[in-house]
Amino acid sequence: MASWASGLPLAALLLVACSSTAAASTYTVGDGSGWTTGVDYTSWAASKNFKVGDSLVFNYAKGLHTVVEVSAAEYMACTAASPLGSDSSGATTVPLKTPGTHYFVCSITGHCGAGMKLAVTVGGSSSPATPTPTTPRTSPTPTTPYTTPATPATTPYTTPTTPTCAGGGGTTTTTPGTTPFMAYPSAAGLGPAALAGFGLVWFVIVQLALL
Repeated sequence: MASWASGLPLAALLLVACSSTAAASTYTVGDGSGWTTGVDYTSWAASKNFKVGDSLVFNYAKGLHTVVEVSAAEYMACTAASPLGSDSSGATTVPLKTPGTHYFVCSITGHCGAGMKLAVTVGGSSSPATPTPTTPRTSPTPTTPYTTPATPATTPYTTPTTPTCAGGGGTTTTTPGTTPFMAYPSAAGLGPAALAGFGLVWFVIVQLALL
């Protein structure tokens, strides 16, 4: 029991080491073809999923080829005037430490144009990232504004006045919807001059009737 317990720390260290090794991958450039002319490295890189922590291994004949990391512009122009890193040992291991696209060429004249150029796009870390919990966004509840109902306008009630009709001897009130009756002065209310006028009129009428 004691010997088994004493071996636990060593087993834990081996487990951690194995886990770290499994998290990173090592890719041999060109697989069995290695680093040489006449190989389609664009298709080779497209089939891989490179992560930060992975490594590239370039295998080539020492003295015949080189491995030079360059900028995107020099990669397109097949030049290596300002190398970011270089090696010609015949077995070059390049760790991929940063995300982004890394460019490599062979600096021997004509070799880059013959296909010895490689661009690899590196993603994030090989270890899965723990997602950060987010608080769901809530939408505010719409509210209906309070409005005071308007008081309808009212027309004041008015009592119609009764029209009056004036005559010679007084006034007569009328009821709405009826024709007012006009009153005329009677003979008793006429003066002497008026009576004489009426008498003259009757006299003329009688004389005309006798003719």
